[in-house]
Amino acid sequence: MSAFFAAFVFLLLITAFATHVFGLPANWLIILILWIWDILNPEVTISVRTYLLFLFFSFLGECIEFGLQTVGAKKYGASRSGNWGAIAGAIAGAIFGAPFLLGLGALAGAVIGAYFGCLGIELLNKRPVHEAKQAALGAMLGKVLGLSVKIGIGAVLLVQSFDVLF
Repeated sequence: MSAFFAAFVFLLLITAFATHVFGLPANWLIILILWIWDILNPEVTISVRTYLLFLFFSFLGECIEFGLQTVGAKKYGASRSGNWGAIAGAIAGAIFGAPFLLGLGALAGAVIGAYFGCLGIELLNKRPVHEAKQAALGAMLGKVLGLSVKIGIGAVLLVQSFDVLF
């Protein structure tokens, strides 16, 4: 019976991982599900080291996501305020994009929001249009790369969770 519940929990973990496409905190959901599994199943003991590693890599994924967005924007010429505009735009884009495409719009909204957030701030800063577009492109490319890394970290957490469950 325990193998059945472990398989069920793994399906929950796969579902949690899939929430990346909705802009939800999927890596944190994976940790939460494992923690609940650990509490409800006295036969299983997940080490503190495992939790700390999962927490560390989830936090690292969040930092990398926004860090690469910032680096991309900076490399393409964005100002500090343009970077902040890209971050705010990505968050707003994910929120406002969530109702579209059955929730999949959150991912596209974050990417598009990073572009327009940076573009808008750079234009407000009186930058030439071609320079503002270039900076916004960097923010968007950085966001895409950052999301890719964060999702990759989630895949590693998912694989490691399988080892913990079985």
